[in-house]
Order: sequence, then C-alpha cells, then structure tokens
Amino acid sequence: MKVEKLVEIIGSDFYTGVPDSQLKALCNYLMHTYGIDPRHHVIAANEGNCTALAAGYHLATGKVPVVYMQNSGEGNIINPVASLLNDKVYAIPTVFIVGWRGEPGVHDEPQHIYQGEVTVKLLEDMGIASFIIGKETTEDELAAAMEGFRPLLDAGRDVAFVVRKGALSFDEKVEYKNAYSMRREDIIRHIVKASGEDPIVSTTGKASRELFETRVANGQSHKYDFLTVGSMGHSSSIALGVALNKPGQRVWCVDGDGAALMHLGAMAVVGANRPDNLIHVVINNGAHETVGGMPTVAGSIDLVALAKACGYPNAVCVDSFEALDRELEAAKARQALSLIEVKCSIGARDDLGRPTTTALENKQNFMEYLATL
Repeated sequence: MKVEKLVEIIGSDFYTGVPDSQLKALCNYLMHTYGIDPRHHVIAANEGNCTALAAGYHLATGKVPVVYMQNSGEGNIINPVASLLNDKVYAIPTVFIVGWRGEPGVHDEPQHIYQGEVTVKLLEDMGIASFIIGKETTEDELAAAMEGFRPLLDAGRDVAFVVRKGALSFDEKVEYKNAYSMRREDIIRHIVKASGEDPIVSTTGKASRELFETRVANGQSHKYDFLTVGSMGHSSSIALGVALNKPGQRVWCVDGDGAALMHLGAMAVVGANRPDNLIHVVINNGAHETVGGMPTVAGSIDLVALAKACGYPNAVCVDSFEALDRELEAAKARQALSLIEVKCSIGARDDLGRPTTTALENKQNFMEYLATL
C-alpha cells in the first residue's frame, strides 16, 4: 500500500515519532513532505517523549495526533498512555503507528523475538484497539478500520495500526547526509586498537555489528565486548554498572547519538557517580542511521557542554582521526571519567554482517572474561 493513502485515511496533520526501518516508507514520506516542522512533524528522543508531545498538540488544537514507532518502543509509552492519555485520566485520543519487528513466523534478530510476540497483547493490555496492516490489506479495509476507530477517538480512547514488514511503500527517494567524513566503522577500529583488552559495551544497531566484524577482521576474541543489540539508550548505564563493580579495570562504552538522546538522564547518573575507569565515546552522525538515516537533534546540541553539566570532568569533541587517537590515549592516561564525542558521516557498507554468536553466548563469554579481571 502507498503510504500516502495511509496518511490520507488517517487524516491527521501532526506526526511525531522515533524512526523505524519497518516504517521507513512513512518516515521518508514525512521527511519528504514536511522535513522537521514543529507544526507537522517532530522526531523525538524516545517514544514516551513523543506521546507527551502528542498530548500537548491535542491540548492546544483539539485535534488527533499520530505517534509512530518501532514496537520496541511500546515499553516507553506505557506510563504516559496509562497515566496521561487514558480515558480514565485525561482522555487524550492518539493514533499510534507501530512497526511490527519480530512478528511470529517472520525471521528477525534476537532482540525483536519476544517483543514481536507480545506486540499486540501489550496494546490490548493498555486498552488500545489495533488493526494490522499487511501487504494484502486493501485501501477499503484500511478505511473501514479507521471509520471503526473514530468513535473510540471521539471518546478519548487511543488506537493503533500495527504495520507488518513490507506493507507500506513510498516511491520518492530521500537522501540523508551530513558534512563529516569519518566512517563509524573506521572510528570503531581506532577505539578497538586503543582499548586493547579492556571490556567494551556497545550500543544497539550498526555500531555493535561493526564492532563484531572488526574483531573478526582482527582475528580477535569477542569476549571483550558486550553487544547491546536491543535496549536502545541503555548502553552507558550497563557500562556504568560494569565499571562500578570492576573499579580496577578500565571500561569503554561505544554509544550513538540517537541512543544517548533516548535516555539522556543516564549521563547525569554517570556524571554523578563519576567512575574514574569509564570512557564514554559517543559517535555522533546526527542520524538514526541504523533504521534509515532520519535526523536526530544531536546535530544541533552541544554534547560536550551537556556532559560537563552532568558532572563529567573531561569531555571533548573530535572530527579527525588524528584528534580521535590523541584523545583516546589521553583518556586512557588520565584515569578519570571521560567523554569523547566523535563527529561521524552517515552511511555503512552494504555487506555489513550481523553477529554470528547468540545473545546468550555473548553474555556468557563477556561475563567469563570479566571474572578474570
């Protein structure tokens, strides 16, 4: 189905969300049509953020907003849905569009399997009526579903369209790029070289995939790395937990800008605890690149100033390999909490692989290695 038809049938003029590869057609349509325009389209930091923003839109206009997200974001909307939108509280109507990763019977990555199994059930438990859109769904069926939703929306209830893989299409090409030249995979190679045999906690998406392949290319063990293949935004907290409990061992966190933004309060907790054995590297391309390249707000904020305000005693930004290598070595030498923001281009090689070990194997190997330190 053409995404333009979905937008027409829903009939809303305001969308906010966190990009998802399953919803790439919708994301590209919104960027092509509106770009980032606070009147019509806002990419938020996390799904709860989107839900609250949508609530504000409804309070100001009386109209129904749309929130789009990957199903992994359902956990982030539970609180605002239950304690803000719900018809027993403020009765704020919202249309959710949810990309169904890990749908039962459809092959997907391990972090999506359980979430895929409970996607529709979680919506039901939150009192959100849902309609599933697949490749075979007709425009008439979609229009009928929306008509069935309107009385619920009028009563201050929430509804959801759950989108199967390949269900939506958009013909226009949208290009995402920035002004930086360093590739993330090359940046990770430099981090791996500097870190030696120190443990690394890496964020979800292509960063963990590239770290895994860097170890393969180097003929190194994967035991040094905890690949946070899901749980976006939590890698720095995992790394903090490791660092606090292994105080004599240097620990690295390889983070991304979208992940760092998603749970920004984690930086405040890291800064407040100030572990002198943690080096936090945020690779910033200003994009949700793993799911398509849609922009984050990290291209227009000062992450270094933010880190310092959160209590990081050392924070720098680099945009060259010479500066990166210098700051990696300086962070190793100073034995104090450090943040290095690395400006990065958008893009990855087409043949980038995925980890060939299971998540459980990754955990077990990493824990066994930590036990030796």
